[in-house]
Amino acid sequence: MSVQHAMLALLSERPKFGLQLQQEFESRTGKVWPLNVGQVYSTLQRLERDGLIEYDDEEAKGSQKGYRITPAGRGELTEWLRTPPELEPPPRDELVIKVLVALRVPSIDVHELLQIHRRYVVEMMQRYTHLKAEATEHDVALALIVDAQLFRLEGTIRWLDAADIRLKQFPPTGADMGHIVEVQP
Repeated sequence: MSVQHAMLALLSERPKFGLQLQQEFESRTGKVWPLNVGQVYSTLQRLERDGLIEYDDEEAKGSQKGYRITPAGRGELTEWLRTPPELEPPPRDELVIKVLVALRVPSIDVHELLQIHRRYVVEMMQRYTHLKAEATEHDVALALIVDAQLFRLEGTIRWLDAADIRLKQFPPTGADMGHIVEVQP
C-alpha cells in the first residue's frame, strides 16, 4: 500500500489538512490499516518537496496547514493507478520457509505442522467472515478489503493442502532438498 499515493488520491478530491487526511485514509480502508499522524505529515513533507502537492492558504485552519494536489501530483497519481502492482511473491514467505526448514528437522512431523498452520488460517478466515457479516451492506471498502484477505487466505489453504499431498506422494530425501529453482517472470 502506498501511503503517498493514497494521500494524492484523497487530495485529488479537494484540498485538505493532515488530520483530515489521516481520518479519511482510515475510513476509506475500512479502519483495518491505522495510519500514524507522524507518518501522514512526513509523507506530506515529501510530497511537497517533490512538487506533487502544495500548501493551500485557503484550506489552513489555525495551526493546521492545508494542502492541495499539483498537476504533477495528478500525473503521478494517474500513472500509479494505471500501473499494475508487482504480483511476484515476496522473496521470503515465512510459511514456505518454515515448511522447507521443517523437512530437515528430525523431530518435526511436517504433516502435523501443515495442519497446525491450516487450522490457524481457517480461524483467520472465520474472523474475517465474521467481520464481513457484521459490517453494514454499504461499507464497500471494508467488504473489498475482507474479500481480498479471504481470497489470499484461501490461496494459503490450497497451498498447504497441495504441499501435504505432494509430501505424502513424494517424501523428500536429502538429495531433493538442494534443488531450489528461482522463478523468473
